[in-house]
Amino acid sequence: MVTTRLGYPHLGLGVGLRSVHYAHILQQQPDVDWFEIISENYMDSQGRPRYVLDQIAERYPIVMHGVSLSIGSSDPLNRDYLRKLKLLASSVNAGWVSDHLCWTGVAGRNTHDLLPVPLTDQTLRHVVERIRIVQDVLERPFVLENPSSYVTFACSEMPEWEFITRMAEEANCGLLLDVNNVYVSSVNHDFDPVEYVENVPHERIVQCHLAGHTNCGTHLVDTHDGHVIDPVWDLYRRAHRLTGGMSTLLEWDASIPAFPVVHAEVLKAKRHISDECEPPGGSDDAVSDGASPQTTSPQDASSSRLGPESAVPHPAVLVCAEAE
Repeated sequence: MVTTRLGYPHLGLGVGLRSVHYAHILQQQPDVDWFEIISENYMDSQGRPRYVLDQIAERYPIVMHGVSLSIGSSDPLNRDYLRKLKLLASSVNAGWVSDHLCWTGVAGRNTHDLLPVPLTDQTLRHVVERIRIVQDVLERPFVLENPSSYVTFACSEMPEWEFITRMAEEANCGLLLDVNNVYVSSVNHDFDPVEYVENVPHERIVQCHLAGHTNCGTHLVDTHDGHVIDPVWDLYRRAHRLTGGMSTLLEWDASIPAFPVVHAEVLKAKRHISDECEPPGGSDDAVSDGASPQTTSPQDASSSRLGPESAVPHPAVLVCAEAE
């Protein structure tokens, strides 16, 4: 492993660990660089999930990715949650711990959704203070991801890329750049995803997420249930060039195919970061497992999961994260 920015190791190309693949991983020991786990799936488990995780952690580097820290909430930080998070990170020797720039509930209630924060100076001060506390408690590298979003706030004072830049610098934390989330939000909110990628602090991006999403016609939903499309690969290629390389992970959380299909999807990154890859806008992304090539536009009717006459559901209806 090569040490890069902020002292974080460059892990290579990894896959999100999901229970449907436990048997394959234990039996086949696939040639994967690293795995990312959903922290909450293992924090309170001493059953089979932890047994399997312990075996995998003996063979592969592990990174932890959370969905319940609620860094943007007005509730006090959950100290019991942080204690369990720290114990798990120590147990699996996690390379780093990550979560999302969001809030997940209030008054002690968890919505089980990643809700957006208003992009204001007041929110920034609040989030930075809480990041510092989390870092002090965990005593290991902490990283925050840009979430996908479906609404914005009229009171916001800056674009998201400016907010996360100032946040990372003032709190001295790392960033997880999810290029699929950038793309989803750019379509939903009509901003330029290239401007976003070009204006985040590249020296602080230690990890990247790739994923598929669902086109609902009027908006995109970050469902992690399919192949990465060409415009997202274009953003990834640009981000890789600007950062000089980053640990890259593929998320696939619904309609999960066999492990070799998921692994093959992240391995496409090799083609996109090679010297021979086409410039942005090219279409050298045929699916090696025999699936159809991906569409190049999120508004193309052929790529939409819902036809134009279908009722458009609320985004939360389509979010179906795996339960361990």
